[in-house]
Amino acid sequence: MTGWRRSFASLPSAAALRARAACTAAVAAGASLVAGCGVLPGDPGGSREPVTVMTFAPQDTPATNMPGMPSMAKAYARWAASRGGLDGRELRVLTCNSDNTPQGSAACARRAVDEKVVAVVGSYSQHGSFMAPLEAAGIPFIGGYGISEEEFTSYLSYPVNGGQPALLAGNGQQLAGSCDGVALVRPDTLAGDDLFQLLNSGLKKGRSDATTTDILAADDATDYTEQAVDARSRASEHPAASSAPSERPGCVTAALGDRTETFFDSFRRLPEDGEEVRVSSVMGSVGQPLIDRTGGRKGPFEGAYVTGWYPDAGDSRWDPMREVIGEHAFGDNTVDPADAGVQTTWIAYTVLEKAVRALGGEAVTPARLAHVLDQGLQVSTDGLTPELRWGYEDMLGAPNYPRIVNGSVTFQVVRDGRLVAERKEFVDVSDTLAAAS
Repeated sequence: MTGWRRSFASLPSAAALRARAACTAAVAAGASLVAGCGVLPGDPGGSREPVTVMTFAPQDTPATNMPGMPSMAKAYARWAASRGGLDGRELRVLTCNSDNTPQGSAACARRAVDEKVVAVVGSYSQHGSFMAPLEAAGIPFIGGYGISEEEFTSYLSYPVNGGQPALLAGNGQQLAGSCDGVALVRPDTLAGDDLFQLLNSGLKKGRSDATTTDILAADDATDYTEQAVDARSRASEHPAASSAPSERPGCVTAALGDRTETFFDSFRRLPEDGEEVRVSSVMGSVGQPLIDRTGGRKGPFEGAYVTGWYPDAGDSRWDPMREVIGEHAFGDNTVDPADAGVQTTWIAYTVLEKAVRALGGEAVTPARLAHVLDQGLQVSTDGLTPELRWGYEDMLGAPNYPRIVNGSVTFQVVRDGRLVAERKEFVDVSDTLAAAS
């Protein structure tokens, strides 16, 4: 069964949905609170009524799972309650299992509409089917994980990172100075189709003669020996333009979500062939929990390059989040502060809280939240990201990713079994994303 759902009889009427969508479009266009839009049909009316939101993510699936995201959302709600709520309002968090399917994602979105949430916050889906029900109801999507196309195209999406596109573009730039041939192993899915072009664009920006190979793989396989052999062979091929022996190794980078561990397990079992090959990946496919689980400094990821969105997990800027997890997650071991999904949810709820505070005494409605974000609310995340704004002038505007407002990534490396910063500062890959588009 997918998440939880009610019968369609309890959904808002078609007239209410049309009115809600029209009012949202009006405020997004700068028309302020036009007549009839002060409180949209189905929105709460009191200025201090509870703020109800949803966080959804896949759990207990054979592919990618993100249980820490809804768990982080619930811990945030308990922390908010301990401080008197969001600007004096109770924060109610609904959670939903999206099952990592289009149907599951859409079912969670329909439940969000049915429950009259004011926003969907800090959620994960690689399937953009969730956006249509939210758009019809005028509900903003704040701080998605960054893996579906709709997160960077929908006028009601407010991303906090550059998503998979920024990670792959950044990974190419990170590898450019260290690798000759690069083999990318990525899912044979619609979401994976753009990854090769993005990585190649970043690689070429740093080193024009580097070679790149695209290797497709199922995102739910139990063995990747065939792809591992192919990747090792292709990464060891040196650029044809180079006449002198190369001093750089080949690199294999994989972006297979939860199955990245399975791929590198197959990779490390290959017999040695005398060629040095470095491994690499992106946050969300490789993180500190996986490195710990596979042997730390004695495991296959020692020395690996990893591109992330945020500072490394040991950075002191994460201390407030760690304190909240320690005090309000009640020992829930799915809430790992080193997990990129948990981190994204923390940042997304930071945005929500500051947007609610910006409304002052006004009732919190989907239209008002979207309006305050559209009008250029500036959100500081205390250094976890560059300052975030979603005004028209702040967006990347690239054809494939018009809603990206944060094109920055971080370069990390595994040393002594710990993910640490390779560079301290953020690296802006906005130009690479625009070129890849």
